Amino acid sequence: MKNPCIPTPASTPAGSGTIRPALDAVRTNCLITDARHATRYTLCVYLLKMREFYRWEQQLPFGASLPQDELSDWLSAREARWEQVEHQEFLPVPINGRSFDPFDAPAINAALNPLGYVYSSGYGHGLKPVFFLGKLEQRRQSSEYTLLVSGYELARDLSAPPAMSTDNTIFIRRESLRRMLWERLEEWRWNRPDNAMKRALECYDFEHRPEAALDAMTDTELESVLLHEIGEVQAGRLLGPDWEELLAALDHSKAEIMLRAVRDHLADALSTLPALLEQINPAALHFYVANLSAMRKELFPGLVSAYEVWRATGSVRELHQAASRAAAHWNALALRLLDQYRQDRKPDAGRLVRLIECSPL
Repeated sequence: MKNPCIPTPASTPAGSGTIRPALDAVRTNCLITDARHATRYTLCVYLLKMREFYRWEQQLPFGASLPQDELSDWLSAREARWEQVEHQEFLPVPINGRSFDPFDAPAINAALNPLGYVYSSGYGHGLKPVFFLGKLEQRRQSSEYTLLVSGYELARDLSAPPAMSTDNTIFIRRESLRRMLWERLEEWRWNRPDNAMKRALECYDFEHRPEAALDAMTDTELESVLLHEIGEVQAGRLLGPDWEELLAALDHSKAEIMLRAVRDHLADALSTLPALLEQINPAALHFYVANLSAMRKELFPGLVSAYEVWRATGSVRELHQAASRAAAHWNALALRLLDQYRQDRKPDAGRLVRLIECSPL
């Protein structure tokens, strides 16, 4: 087995030697951010993420049994390594003799994209720094956004979000999306509840052709992820930079979770829901509802009720009605939240929570 202290996949694609210094720096930064933030997960979520992270590093197939002794040794070694790097500063990213700030993704991509690679950095949930570097699969330019799709990933941290948007650039990570969908399948299989996830999975033949089913589901959900990120770009234009300042001021609070849910609902109302309802795809719609967080369901009970009506009767009228009200509602609420913040730039978290709790749709 490879040295469990070194966060690298079991093999590296040919040609990556030209970016080896950059790759080493990004992998180190991934190690540092995990060292600082991994303990914020619940124990169950932490163990699940570490199991799948080990599977990624060792390039083990989905569904393959993990060697428990080796996994335990790897986990202990990784946690020991985290203790060593937790207080280190993030490294600059060297490319072709130049040194880049690790959060300057546009400049790094300008240097890496012509070489066939894509990089992203930013802040995920809980303001955890997120980094990744992978093979560039697709680059698309539109009047609204730049889309960068990655395939094989050479460096990633524990969180590995399938998509991110920064300014007008959208990053979609096909490998991370595929892995996330497999994790959702594994989570559902623990208890096999009769819910929206079950109905989404039943649209694919996971029983007899799991790899083909996972590929098909990834293709479907890649489009849904893109729709959401387009909505994020549009929401960002409506809300401006003050929204991110407000989130940073509410770090690790209930208010932050609620504000993120409001922003997600706004993004979906602007892009995802109209597109999903324009051409009903049962697999995509079931998964959309299955993937809603408890907070998002609490804030938008009308959408959940409309979904249940569609599921029971096949009628999409209630879904269209819920979607038609959503954009104006979430935009108005988000602007009210921003007004509260702009009054003195010191947000009253309790007041923000009460305002959101009084504004379900």
